[in-house]
Amino acid sequence: MGLQEKVMTEMKAAMKAKDTVALESLRAVKSAILLAKTDKGGGVELSEEDEIKLVQKLVKQRKDSATIYQEQGREDLAEPELAQVAVIEKFLPEQLTEEEIEKVVVMTIDSVGASGMQDMGKVMGIVSKELAGQADGKTISAIVKAKLSS
Repeated sequence: MGLQEKVMTEMKAAMKAKDTVALESLRAVKSAILLAKTDKGGGVELSEEDEIKLVQKLVKQRKDSATIYQEQGREDLAEPELAQVAVIEKFLPEQLTEEEIEKVVVMTIDSVGASGMQDMGKVMGIVSKELAGQADGKTISAIVKAKLSS
């Protein structure tokens, strides 16, 4: 079952449960899917990789918004954003722990022969592709920086 079918199924359940936060989140995902499909021209189906990127983008947008709201002391606005993140993250593959990400980064550094920060782009490209959907870029970047600078 594709992402769009999963979202529609969840939307029906959210409507029956009168869960407004879930419904709002799912409508945002559905809207993003439709926009992505029309951008590609016609009713072109999205690949699983495209779907994961789309969901990651939606999660990142909400996390960034929540961070900004929290910095401004507006918890009343940050909470709904974080609640939406929880709903949308259900559509992502299981996220890896920092230890698991670190193992992949170390293996990649060894296989590429990276020796310093000048190789960060090379390592990031490989690790990001390998862990697509399983870890966010900020976490990967922080681990790669730490490993290359030590």
